[in-house]
Amino acid sequence: QVQLVESGGGMVQAGDSLRLSCAASGFTFSTDAMGWFRQALGKEREFVGAINWSGSMSYYADSVKGRFAISRDNAKNTVFLQMNTLKPEDTAVYYCAVRRYGVGASRQSADFRSWGHGTQVTVSS
Repeated sequence: QVQLVESGGGMVQAGDSLRLSCAASGFTFSTDAMGWFRQALGKEREFVGAINWSGSMSYYADSVKGRFAISRDNAKNTVFLQMNTLKPEDTAVYYCAVRRYGVGASRQSADFRSWGHGTQVTVSS
C-alpha cells in the first residue's frame, strides 16, 4: 500500500529555514515525480513545487521561487522541501503527493495522488 509520511514542520520566526521530509513506501518511488502542496487556514490547497523522477528538473509556484528548493534521495525513498527565508504567509500544512503519469509539469492537485497527512509549518513575525 502506498504511504507518504511528511515530517520536519514546526514553529519558526520570519527569515528562518526549515527542511521538510517525505518518506515514501509501497511503490516504486524512483520512477515517479513528486510534488509538494500547502493549505493555509481558510485557503484552498495550493501548489508549491514538484520534482521529476530523477531529480533533474523541478518547478515551483511564483510565491516560493528562489526561496524553496525540492530535492530527492531515491536510494532512501525520500523527497525534501528546503524552505529558506520563511515568511508568515508560508504558514500552512504542507503535503507531499505522487504526480500521476501523463500530466506533464502539472500544478493541479487533481493530477497528484496518494497524499500524506501533512506537517504543520508556522512562521511568526
